[in-house]
Amino acid sequence: MATTTREIHLSTRPVGLPGPEHFDTASVDLPDLADGEVLVRNTVLSVDPYMRGRMNDVKSYVPPFQLGAPMDGGAIGVVEESRSDKLAVGDTVLTMAGWREHAVLPAAAARKLDVSQVPASAYLGVLGMPGLTAYVGLKRIAELREGDTVFISGAAGAVGSVAGQVARQLGAGRVIGSAGSPEKVSWLVDELGFDAAFDYHDGPVAKQLKEHGPVDVYFDNVGGEHLEGAVFHMADFGRIALCGAIAGYNADAPEPGPRNLMMLVSKRVTMRGFIVSDHADLTSEFYREAGAWLAAGDLTYRETYFDGLDQMVDAFRGLYSGGNTGKMLVRL
Repeated sequence: MATTTREIHLSTRPVGLPGPEHFDTASVDLPDLADGEVLVRNTVLSVDPYMRGRMNDVKSYVPPFQLGAPMDGGAIGVVEESRSDKLAVGDTVLTMAGWREHAVLPAAAARKLDVSQVPASAYLGVLGMPGLTAYVGLKRIAELREGDTVFISGAAGAVGSVAGQVARQLGAGRVIGSAGSPEKVSWLVDELGFDAAFDYHDGPVAKQLKEHGPVDVYFDNVGGEHLEGAVFHMADFGRIALCGAIAGYNADAPEPGPRNLMMLVSKRVTMRGFIVSDHADLTSEFYREAGAWLAAGDLTYRETYFDGLDQMVDAFRGLYSGGNTGKMLVRL
């Protein structure tokens, strides 16, 4: 008997912040399973800032979403039917078949998860792509050294909140963060162990960062004013890891770059962008390290939930209005 399910399609390409008018929810009948396939019922869906770029029809490191077709992204699900000896009914799996309630997939496209020690949702956040991004950015891209002063923008988000804690575990001397509310600032300092944090709404980033510099490592999730402010306060031979630039993702036109880039020359600063998928060789090392930190209580996390597929677009929009502390997820 065919499974009828719902999935979200991109209907038009947005300019600026995407809204409900740019998406359709379609009801579809899934095909019967072929040999080697599984039927997965999704339980938790990931929403991530990088998805905004996929809504544009431009060449990038990941293909754009196609109009009128199901969108995708990280998802946790449970196998409900299997024609594979690799996965059994009841297995919890990680897939890229997000933005929908069910999916028929080759078993090879679903990774069985060990949920005996941590909730499955952790594999979308602290033990997933965001956590690995933080680890790669600090260890390989920024080459963090013992005693470094580290500044992290967007520090209360999925990547930034892990990055601050990982920096400490890798030997940072001081960890500074920026966030978008007093509550998030308090969370960074009181619970995550940041040495200092500030609300970027309280004044220019360069002015607020001044008392905390010079900065040896800047982990950039925001771009724009944050990047310019960090460049002002970089130490000689500092390193900048460019992870994202969420401040400009919904801009109608590219934002101008920092006005002080000559300081990169005078300070001999290294600035390097990275995509986490290029560094899959660090995955096993990351799981081993992060798993131990979690078990010891040295790595903690928060999740922000919206409920139901109908809330998917609202959850995505919430990424751009500070609606999440930690990882943003949709629970089905």
